[in-house]
Amino acid sequence: MHKNLPKFFIFIDKYNNEIFKNKNINIGVIYRNYKDRNRENQLIKIARACKQNRYQLFISNDLKLAHKVKADGIYIPSFNKTKNFSNLEKRNITIIGSAHNQKEIYKKISQNCKTIFLSPLFYVKKSKTFLGLHKFNYLSFANKIKILPLGGISKNNIRKLQILSVEGFGGIRIFKKKTGLKEAGFYKD
Repeated sequence: MHKNLPKFFIFIDKYNNEIFKNKNINIGVIYRNYKDRNRENQLIKIARACKQNRYQLFISNDLKLAHKVKADGIYIPSFNKTKNFSNLEKRNITIIGSAHNQKEIYKKISQNCKTIFLSPLFYVKKSKTFLGLHKFNYLSFANKIKILPLGGISKNNIRKLQILSVEGFGGIRIFKKKTGLKEAGFYKD
């Protein structure tokens, strides 16, 4: 039996108790930290908090670690081009991924991703280009898979997401701020 995917995805690289104060259970947490020596301990703490709050947990690029903490799924970043994730659905592991263009979307479809984050939607400092609303809509309608926006989403442009035909979004920078959950519309004071 497969769970429905949440509407909102929070990308984190370390434990943040502000995220777990929200009572909305329609949240997925994607843990992606490849360099931390204390990665496993951080993840155990995050996994415990996700279970308590009934959030779905996805581990980036590490199937063994996902099994160890009993995560709901794995997240395949755009730089992962291998195709060794094809039989995970039988083990009740949901596969999600990210892409930046049509070629990468095809790759994620071949890796059996259930949902793909298409990024960056808006301007971000580390990228010279971004999709914008029109190109995002074109790519999401051209593919028969659930595509969610990611990248550059902030307090100033979050309302523009209503123009897109999407059922949610992923956020990185917006959730690193203490007020990020409030700005994203998760809860009010």
